[in-house]
Amino acid sequence: MGAFSIWHLVIILLIVVALFGTAKLRHVGSDLGSAIKGFRSAVKEEEEKKEIISHTIDADVQPSKEHETVNR
Repeated sequence: MGAFSIWHLVIILLIVVALFGTAKLRHVGSDLGSAIKGFRSAVKEEEEKKEIISHTIDADVQPSKEHETVNR
């Protein structure tokens, strides 16, 4: 009883189109798409920075062979 049927959604869509018009909705859609693309690229850049930093830290933590002492 409380769920929306397809007809409710169609009526809401028609009201939104009547209020804003198709041109304005098209611009909103393209703006939203470019915002999502920018967010994804920012997240990808941050992951790459973290990966570079973790590789640098791993290289610093591992001792080099020059400093190893051999007990005979």
